[in-house]
Amino acid sequence: MTLHPEQLGRSKQELAATLKGLRKRAGLSGARLAMRCNMSQSKISRIENGKTPANPVDVEQILRALDAPPDVLARVAELVRLAHTEWQDLRSLRRRGLQYKQQELAGLEASTVEFRYFLLSMITGLLSTPEYIRASLAHLDGDQSGLIARKSSRQEVLYDTRKRFTFLLSEMALRWPLISPPAMAMQLDRIVSVSRLPNVRIGVIPLRGIMPVAPMDTFTVYDTSLVTIETTSGVLVIRDQRDVAMHVEAFATMEGYALFGGGAREQIERWSDDFRRSV
Repeated sequence: MTLHPEQLGRSKQELAATLKGLRKRAGLSGARLAMRCNMSQSKISRIENGKTPANPVDVEQILRALDAPPDVLARVAELVRLAHTEWQDLRSLRRRGLQYKQQELAGLEASTVEFRYFLLSMITGLLSTPEYIRASLAHLDGDQSGLIARKSSRQEVLYDTRKRFTFLLSEMALRWPLISPPAMAMQLDRIVSVSRLPNVRIGVIPLRGIMPVAPMDTFTVYDTSLVTIETTSGVLVIRDQRDVAMHVEAFATMEGYALFGGGAREQIERWSDDFRRSV
């Protein structure tokens, strides 16, 4: 399935209208369909009016009760996936104010227990020094001191031992010279320090050997309920459980290529020394 950002805003309403139309064509009342699906009539009504998002299990029950043909099943499956996908384009985020995105992320971090970060080309804000954060925002106009402070304050979540973090960083993410060599050395030193927290695992993927799987995106998995994928032009938010499971599996594959513990720290420290020697 190809995802077109302009479709995502309409998908929930289209899914609701499609399910309602299928029920009517089947000649069933909402009450009768609810009985067949073992749901309440009010839930059927909320789904058909777009007030309650229809999850894949609910949709499957409804379609089975309506004896929908295969072509309808395929179309509705696509709508379900779109309905559980959100596109946040960078231009809109900037217009709204990126500080609101930081509030959204802080809320998501507060409600999540297990985090999986796959970092392909840059270091995430939770691991970043203030100088690295400042450089990552240099393309924005105006004074970004407030945004830098918010991103830095979110790092407190790392010290909540009820939560578990795994960060997988590619060699490119760790060695890309976003800031000066001495500052990059300090940035890598910070990651070594964070790696010693009891609830944090830092994995390093050196560019060596053969890795037949080539990841395409930077992504974060929150528990097993949501994935965010970062692109140049925005962020894709995915809630469809099939897509979430696919990213959990991809993450596990990349873990197999990573160094952890003392091996990861030794590798990061070597790269940190490389930066210091390059001055």
